[in-house]
Amino acid sequence: MRERLESDIGFYYAVGGFIIAVFVVGLAAFAAINPDGVGTVELVGLAGGFSLFMLVYFIAISVQRLEDGDSI
Repeated sequence: MRERLESDIGFYYAVGGFIIAVFVVGLAAFAAINPDGVGTVELVGLAGGFSLFMLVYFIAISVQRLEDGDSI
């Protein structure tokens, strides 16, 4: 694990995974505390927007790898 985090790209992937984990845990905690708080439309919009954000984040990491000359 330590070898993967020594590179910038590995660190960026770890941060992305951590952000996804925080988002999922936050949604689960919110659903457990207040099950009637978020409607289906709002939840789909929130999850869709977050997914789009993470897609752009991981595309940016791939572009960074290509700029550095690393293979994907």
